[in-house]
Amino acid sequence: MEIIEKIKANKSDDNLTEIQKICLHKLQSSPLPNPKSELWRLSNKSKLSNFLDYSVNEKDSKFDIPYPKNSQSTIRLIIGENCQIKLIEKNYSIQQLSEDELQKYIKEQISFFKQNENWSDLLNLSLSCKNNILGLKINGSKIPPIEIFSHASSNSLNAKTLVIFLEKNCDVELLQVNLGKENSSLSQSTFFCLKENSSLNHGVVSYGENRSNLLNSLNVIQQKNSAYNLGSLHFKFNYARFEISIKQSAGNAKTNIKGMQITKKDEQISTYTKIEFNGPNGFLDQINKSLADDKSHAIFEGSIIVPKIAQRTDASQLSRNLLLSNLAQIDTKPQLEIIADDVKCKHGATISQLNEEELFYMRTRGITLTEASKLQLSSYFQEIISFIPVSKDRWDLLDKLLNEN
Repeated sequence: MEIIEKIKANKSDDNLTEIQKICLHKLQSSPLPNPKSELWRLSNKSKLSNFLDYSVNEKDSKFDIPYPKNSQSTIRLIIGENCQIKLIEKNYSIQQLSEDELQKYIKEQISFFKQNENWSDLLNLSLSCKNNILGLKINGSKIPPIEIFSHASSNSLNAKTLVIFLEKNCDVELLQVNLGKENSSLSQSTFFCLKENSSLNHGVVSYGENRSNLLNSLNVIQQKNSAYNLGSLHFKFNYARFEISIKQSAGNAKTNIKGMQITKKDEQISTYTKIEFNGPNGFLDQINKSLADDKSHAIFEGSIIVPKIAQRTDASQLSRNLLLSNLAQIDTKPQLEIIADDVKCKHGATISQLNEEELFYMRTRGITLTEASKLQLSSYFQEIISFIPVSKDRWDLLDKLLNEN
């Protein structure tokens, strides 16, 4: 069954929202992404097909959140359970966006979408019902840390959408957790708009269970003097794509990105980033790490676009990769597109294995090969994990990664 027919299977045209109708119309001409395009040529066609195999589920089943008891100083939200919004409005400068505000903003974003480049978002918005779209407007600088959870139920395809406006002079720490149950697919689209002088420390932790899949897209617009920091981690998915699009709308903004994907067995996890500078004095520092083991496949493709208007841009994009098996595969492609002539930009990529000399040195001092390998991996992971805004006493990410089977 074509994806268009599948989306319409549970609903008549009269029950589709205006946004769903717009996205379906855009998908109509080409329901699946072009496998020959640069963005999709490495994507495993069979695994993408498996992502779409599950029935669309608009109602979530309850799930166990993998954290200890919620801290009173942390705001926790679960997309699909919006009843909690009313509780936090009274105490903090957080408001739920009205349906009109959400519609206006999302339709504006859709107007710029390209079918192939934004296929994941078009699919997500075609699937997302009103109950699974969460929109927030945040004011002030004394906002407690925020946690937002999305999850997919077993044997189903769930779509979640998050839209957040950070008003002027706003300072926020936000962690997103995307969870996939066994034999499931999760479509997650996130939209951030950072107003002038706002700051967001954003963490994304995504992990699944056996044969789970994820399409995760992130769209960020930064106005002048805003700062956006992203730390991300994706692992334990049969198939996952993390698509990042960041636009510095008028320059004079700072972006820091540190991300990592870990693949084992026959998994495929990829990260695609597009950073656009639309004004002078923009800054970017990006590091992406991949670790591939067994027969898995990790992919990173990054693009930095610096037009003539973006003079005095300072941008760095590095891809550092660790290959742990002769049968595993890593593809990496950082790239620059520069027209401005007064810039400081660099990019690079490395692929290596565990350091044999260091392993030998530790083993001569009585450390087992397993423990020596963990020590090296710990150092490799720590740079990324320390950038993710999650406290160690609530969830020790390093311990979780080092002890994964």
